[in-house]
Amino acid sequence: MDRIEAAVIGAGAIGLAIARALAREGREVLVLEAADTFGTGASSRNSEVIHAGIYYAPGSLKARLCLEGRLRLYEFCARSGVAHRRCGKLIVATSDRELPRLEQLASLAHSNGVTLTPLDRSAARSLEPRLECRAALLSPDSGILDTHGFLIALLGEAEAHGAICLYGSRVTRMRVEEDAVAIAVNDAPAALRAALVVNAAGLDAPALARATEGFPVDRVPRAYLAKGSYFALAGRAPFSRLIYPLPEPGGLGVHATLDLAGRTRFGPDVEWVDALDYGVDPQRAGCFYEAIRRYWPELPEGALRPAYSGIRPKLAGPGEPAADFLIAGPETHGAPIVHLLGIESPGLTASLAIAEHVARLARHL
Repeated sequence: MDRIEAAVIGAGAIGLAIARALAREGREVLVLEAADTFGTGASSRNSEVIHAGIYYAPGSLKARLCLEGRLRLYEFCARSGVAHRRCGKLIVATSDRELPRLEQLASLAHSNGVTLTPLDRSAARSLEPRLECRAALLSPDSGILDTHGFLIALLGEAEAHGAICLYGSRVTRMRVEEDAVAIAVNDAPAALRAALVVNAAGLDAPALARATEGFPVDRVPRAYLAKGSYFALAGRAPFSRLIYPLPEPGGLGVHATLDLAGRTRFGPDVEWVDALDYGVDPQRAGCFYEAIRRYWPELPEGALRPAYSGIRPKLAGPGEPAADFLIAGPETHGAPIVHLLGIESPGLTASLAIAEHVARLARHL
């Protein structure tokens, strides 16, 4: 049975960032990816937003790793030539009854050390003349990036330090042994042993944790799937910044995002599902028109086109309070495995900080 120092399961942004961090420390790293290339899951099905760290409980992993990750991400993109833009974001209250929630959000952001500027309607419209709102919060540190370019840069650095990616390699089960983890790929008998395993399999991570012989299954929380659809705008972009409504249960509301070419898309919404299905139902457009017109009443009829969807791995279901990231390493369960569960937004922003966090957990192995 072949033996390696570290196996990283999943070649999305999180997995590649971790592979890079471990390889930079001199470890022998093998990345096992089920798909035929990198970044085909949540990493390629999101808003491509660099989050400031506004929405998360103070002291949570989401808050701490988002703030640290945002700083690391801007620096990495600038150094590595990854296209990005610190375009800023407006979070808007569209009615008087939303004003207290906007103030609460400002207080939460302040607790997280995030700088926001309160704006009245006039000040907000001076920045975005086509915006309709009662008040807004300006986040100057929010931005956008070329996710594919970021993934290529991560992969390039990981490989430059000796990491190897094996595509078409779905890890189907694992077994904890005395000093290693035996790994079975594509339902074949276990043929690989790793001194360290990092489960960064995204949507598949909870099931893989449960399929690990010798790992305490009671430490694996129930997983939920929240699908989010996006619709693209036909025509000129109405805004120069990201426009976000107040958060809704399970998500951040149907917001207006930009890509680096200046095109606008709206989403994601929240649809709780039981299976992976990335089709976008055109009938959902009706709810999108209603949500968008609260902050952009001029949205023309027929201007939205189905674009794409993503599915967020949740550790809290409908009606439950939002859950934090769960990063469980040997210090919590004793096995030489780090499981990353519920790594949804702001996972892309936090990816480099998550990688450093995992590397610290693994240094004694």
